[in-house]
Amino acid sequence: MTLSGPAGPVVPVRTTEHVHPLVVRVTHALNAVAIVLMATSGWRIYDASPLFALRFPAEATLGGWLGGAIAWHLGAMWLLVVNATVYIGYGLISGHFRRRFLPVSPGAVLRDLALALTLRLPHRPGHYNAVQRLLYWFVLLCGVAAVASGLAIWKPVQLQDLAALLGGYETARRVHFFAMTGIVSFLLIHLTLVAVVPRTVPAMITGRARLPRGDA
Repeated sequence: MTLSGPAGPVVPVRTTEHVHPLVVRVTHALNAVAIVLMATSGWRIYDASPLFALRFPAEATLGGWLGGAIAWHLGAMWLLVVNATVYIGYGLISGHFRRRFLPVSPGAVLRDLALALTLRLPHRPGHYNAVQRLLYWFVLLCGVAAVASGLAIWKPVQLQDLAALLGGYETARRVHFFAMTGIVSFLLIHLTLVAVVPRTVPAMITGRARLPRGDA
């Protein structure tokens, strides 16, 4: 809907709408904290027994030493697991996942990716385009892989069936490394998109955004 006058331009009618529920905003913030703590403490643990030639700078790690890093990692793990359980439970029960993350089709992903690469992709607060939906499903799967492989590494004897399902202890370590790499990559992409479209930040904090009335 628009307003127009005989001598003035057309002015869109905007309304303030609730676009992000409180539970989504809180779990989003806690997930960010947990992932940063787990990644930086995990880098310290990795450096103690690296899988590849890669090593992380000590300044980018958390824990100070192996025992301290493990303590931080396990503490952040429980925060992530509990928080993710709340988020996934809410997403399934409320229909949040169905409304926000579906459908995802190859055609829609390619179309929105082309628009994003040419800086012509429109954005509405509370609405996820096909590329964002695909990335959210990707990071959810990475989260499941990271938790499962992390448990197999933490308790390889007690959870030997889980470790065997992942291909053994050493393979589980690699699964964990690449799952966390996927999560950190998602986080970097997410922060880049926020920097490109900073107006998304207030809506994630307050839960409300001003939208054209037709988009409400």
